[in-house]
Amino acid sequence: MKLGKQIGLAGVFSIATGAMISSGIFILPGLAFAKAGSAAFISYFVAGIMALLGIFSTIELSTAMPKAGGDYYYINRSFGPLIGTISGLLGWLALVLKSSFAIFGISEVLFIFFNIPLQISSASLCLIFLCVSLAGAKQAVIFQVVLVTGLLGLLAAFVVVGLPNIDSSQFTSLSDTPVNNIVIASGFIFISFGGLLKVASISEEVRNPKRNIPLGMITSVIVVTLLYTLVVVVLVGTLEPDVLSGSLTPVADSARILLGAPGYLAITIAALLAFVTTANAGLMSASRYPIALARDSLIPSSLAFVSKKKKTPVLALVLTALLIYLSQLLPLEALVKAASTVILTSYVLTNFAVIIMRESKLSNYRPSFRAPFYPWLQIVCVVLFSFFIIDIGAEAVEISLAFVFACVLLYLFYGRRKNNSIYALLHLLKRITDKRLTGDLLENELRDILISRDEIEQDSFDELVK
Repeated sequence: MKLGKQIGLAGVFSIATGAMISSGIFILPGLAFAKAGSAAFISYFVAGIMALLGIFSTIELSTAMPKAGGDYYYINRSFGPLIGTISGLLGWLALVLKSSFAIFGISEVLFIFFNIPLQISSASLCLIFLCVSLAGAKQAVIFQVVLVTGLLGLLAAFVVVGLPNIDSSQFTSLSDTPVNNIVIASGFIFISFGGLLKVASISEEVRNPKRNIPLGMITSVIVVTLLYTLVVVVLVGTLEPDVLSGSLTPVADSARILLGAPGYLAITIAALLAFVTTANAGLMSASRYPIALARDSLIPSSLAFVSKKKKTPVLALVLTALLIYLSQLLPLEALVKAASTVILTSYVLTNFAVIIMRESKLSNYRPSFRAPFYPWLQIVCVVLFSFFIIDIGAEAVEISLAFVFACVLLYLFYGRRKNNSIYALLHLLKRITDKRLTGDLLENELRDILISRDEIEQDSFDELVK
């Protein structure tokens, strides 16, 4: 059963923005400052530019193939089911880890103020977000829009109050910061922009995806990059270095200095809103990966079950909520590094996928948005994101490779026996070698996607021509 189209432009912007603004700004600046010093705000700006460059290819593929599972779907159709299985499960994992990071943030706040044990609050929060998502995508998106509006207002007020009060002497060591430290910090905090993948994952449910996906995603990443950069400038300029480098609540600490107890309370509320929006969007979008994998018979088909009444993927939501809770057992820094590595890997595969789809010359590959500067932008992004993966460190790569190995085993023992799809890489090989390698299966599938995307009504003549 198809998922309902219940998400407009405001929903796309709010899902992307709410998914990005969370732990990335309320927890990570202290850790980023420990790596890059007063240049931490540059690291955030660089990470935002990277996200913008990488997202162009994601938008192109999402407008050509607006289907549940986002990057999994078009990577599968580009590289085939083996790479698709790895991409889908890792994309699922990345959003699960990012959502877990947000729930960790909420649990920390609840522990500080109400002394509620972390395990109890984590389990309760997973259950609450699960109930919101089960109520339907439309209700979850309305919830998201309201929360993101309040969040942006509070952070904008923090920047307006903070900028006139910064101490410029805090930035005197800026020129002494090694460029490599800035780069390492940028890769470390790239998880802050991982929320962009969430929009691609729910693209099947977006109304008028040709317009709403590009406009919503590009606007979101620009707004969030500027906001992140300005907030970190305020943090560096208002907190002592030893305080900032050791703080897991830097924005709240700065607000206490600037505005006293009322400011601390306001930013604490903003942090809660941010964590809630990330967890809400994360659970909703992460659950679309198992749907896409199940539709292609790469995991058990029961996970593709969609409620007829609410148009929600019940089993996929329940399993995703359980994984979010279990991932709370991972150490915080390992959680961040693993999620960042997985997200960066998704960007590498996405940029490769654009090259393969374009060079395969499929007549029904018709994105409404085309990434600029092809193929140089894609090549630069592949090299850049690969460098950041290596720069994050061996621990994160080892964790990711362990998950990749598990994905390969799942495909070999389950998916390979059940999946028999045609993919764009074969069409590219057909151009180079023998035209008999493929039929028209992928062309037909892409044509059907275009008909669904543009909401074209077909009559008996159209069926006869098909």
